[in-house]
Amino acid sequence: MCGIIGYAGGDVDPVQTLLTGLSKLVYRGYDSTGLAVANSNIHVVKREDDLDALKRAVEEPFELTGTAGIGHTRWSTHGKPSDDNAHPHTDCKDRVAVVHNGIIENYQSLRDELRSVDHEFERETDTEVVPHLISHHFKENLSPKLAFRRAVEELEGSYAIAAIFEDRDEVMVTRRDSSLVLGVDDGGDVRGE
Repeated sequence: MCGIIGYAGGDVDPVQTLLTGLSKLVYRGYDSTGLAVANSNIHVVKREDDLDALKRAVEEPFELTGTAGIGHTRWSTHGKPSDDNAHPHTDCKDRVAVVHNGIIENYQSLRDELRSVDHEFERETDTEVVPHLISHHFKENLSPKLAFRRAVEELEGSYAIAAIFEDRDEVMVTRRDSSLVLGVDDGGDVRGE
């Protein structure tokens, strides 16, 4: 079973927040894990294997900072377990990153349509179509929020999705027929909404 987590804002290190959140999701079973952090660009680290492999990868000598991030524990449904198929997935220019639980039933038709307008796909997952679709609408000079909404309107299936954009300190989320819990830190008191 998959699990997703997102974090935005505050003075807390998003990487450690995401890793802590992912550690609370591993009981659900998974075959790969990953995270993405947004600042002036998006940095993605993902690994087939357990959370310890991701933690070791995050400790490699590069700067992984930002104000918003998303994380994922994946149980393969589309595409074999691998570093490439692990979430998060990004668009062609690494301007948007997405994690997803569920099934995008019309991913193949969306993929074919996006390929016809020069989007390149490198993974075996249904999820990879989502950041490309958001990016496609983002090119129409829509705001990130409207591009996200427009893309979601085209998706068929059951899902929970979280997305981040470069240069934005927010996480955009949506769901259809899947659970999604949001927590808000109100001066140290975290509550669900």
